[in-house]
Amino acid sequence: YQMPILRDVLLGLWQRAWIFLRRAGTIIAFTTVVLWLLVSYPKPPAGYPLPAIDYSIAGRVANTIEPVFRPIGFNRDMALALIPAMAAREVAVSALATVYAIDADDEAAQEQSLIERLQGRWSLPTALAFLAWFVFAPQCISTIAVVRRETNGWKWTSFMLAYLFVLAYLAAGATYWAAIALGL
Repeated sequence: YQMPILRDVLLGLWQRAWIFLRRAGTIIAFTTVVLWLLVSYPKPPAGYPLPAIDYSIAGRVANTIEPVFRPIGFNRDMALALIPAMAAREVAVSALATVYAIDADDEAAQEQSLIERLQGRWSLPTALAFLAWFVFAPQCISTIAVVRRETNGWKWTSFMLAYLFVLAYLAAGATYWAAIALGL
């Protein structure tokens, strides 16, 4: 056995990264733009009293899907946070900060303000259900894009998405109702 030449390793890594970016990057870029449009447009009229995201297409979608999520303890704000969270799970926290109109100068103040708002609006069963949702929900746009490219179609990708969303819904529901039953 001999050590590989560093140049060959780096070249191989670069080639694999470039292939990934070419194959999955187009879907990731397109979906990211769509998500951005959903949470950014249309702009609210001047003097609109609620956060701008409430007036957006995503806000209207959240109003529509909220009854579906109500049985598992999710409110409209949580349903709205799930939409941009499709880009990446980490976005759910910043989406909640946007939904609850938290505007702070530094990250620590924003975090504290979000904690206070969530404590006032979420019960423990609701918070546990939200965590359970993200254990099983589809990972992010790049995962979906890679599955789409690797399977050469939307059939298995759609199956995976449906399966994971149903699993996340059932897990969140079971968590919520178990926590309610236990008196948490």
